[in-house]
Parts: sequence; structure tokens; C-alpha cells
Amino acid sequence: MHMSKLAEVLQVGAITRKEKEREIRRKDIIDAAEKVFFAKGFGNATMDDVAKEAEFSKRTVYVYFRSKEQLYFEIMIRGYKLLNGMCEKAVGESGVNTGMDKLRLLGKTLIDFDHRYPEYFKAIMEYENGDMDFDNNDDKSIEECYREGERLFDFLKDALHQGIKEGTVLESIDVTNAALALWASMVGVLNTSRKKEKYLLHYHNRTPGELIEEAFKLLLRSIDK
Repeated sequence: MHMSKLAEVLQVGAITRKEKEREIRRKDIIDAAEKVFFAKGFGNATMDDVAKEAEFSKRTVYVYFRSKEQLYFEIMIRGYKLLNGMCEKAVGESGVNTGMDKLRLLGKTLIDFDHRYPEYFKAIMEYENGDMDFDNNDDKSIEECYREGERLFDFLKDALHQGIKEGTVLESIDVTNAALALWASMVGVLNTSRKKEKYLLHYHNRTPGELIEEAFKLLLRSIDK
């Protein structure tokens, strides 16, 4: 009986060790993919590049991830978690009171995220402007990515609900539609400011920062009661 119990404990220990080793390998592959995607761009990177960077065979990489797209979603999960953490901390520590103040703070946090983590920001923006929506939507990586994205969306909706309740935001708006419009508009402005910096400066004498600040003011004025 004693020996049987010991064997059971050893077996559980062996399983736990294998799970830890598997998780370490999985993380190593995501780390490698992140370096490759950030250096070469998602479109130019290959699974051979990822395998070489991770120092694994391509066959081993495919044991853990079935496609380059799946790895891309894993990287976006990291980015969304960073951004959500920044939003949660900003709202929790700022002491702002009104819904409109929270919306302004979320906008500033998004800009701060772009400055601090430009590669993660770029990955999220390229996805937002791409056409990978719900391809292979049974994938756990995609499901987790969407959950993290919805957390960010919930920050916007909560601020809008609060603003309506306290009378600082127009009560006639549909909260979901307004949150979608705010997010889509900011994505567009941030993407334009990133890609058209020379055009803005040369033809309009405007910096990307000035464009972003004015665009966000316009967006908030459209819902400000």
C-alpha cells in the first residue's frame, strides 16, 4: 500500500514536470516568434524563421502551434494584457470621477501604450486593420485574444454608462455603438498618424501628436452633453 502511494506521487510529479517543460517550450516559441515578427514583419516572417530563432525543429514548432496566425494571436494577447493592465491602473490610480474624464484618460493611456510598446501597438493595429477576423475561430489563442480585446472594450462601455448616468454624456447614444465608433475612430487616427507623419508635417504643418489630440477632442465633443 505504501509503495503504491509512492508510485502514484512519483507519477504525478513526472506529469507536472512534463507540463512545466511543455509550457517553457511553448513560451520559448512565442518569444522567438515575437522577435521574428517584430524584426521582419508578420507578412515576411516564416515558420522556418521562428524555428531557427527558437532553436527547435520546425516539426517541434508545429507540435505546439499549427500556424503562423496562431502565434500572431499569442503575441497580441501579450499586447492586450499590457494595455488592459495600463488602463486598469490608470483608472484606478488617477482619482478621476466623471465618465468623460475616464474616456479622456483611456485615450491618453492608448497613446502612452503606443509610445512605450510600439511593436505590440503595431501588432494590434495591423490586426484591427486586417482581415483575420474569426478565421479558425475554434482556436483557444483566438478566443483568449478576443476576451482580452473585450476587456478593453468594457473600459469604454463602463465610462460611457457612467457618463450617461451622471449626465455628462448624451443619454440618446447607444453605448455599444458609441464604444465601437470611438475605438474604430481612434484606431484610424493612430494608424494615420503613424503612417502619414511626413505628409502631415509637409503639407499641413501638423505633428502626429497634434492630430491625435485634436481628433480625440472632436470625438468626445460628439458625445459630450
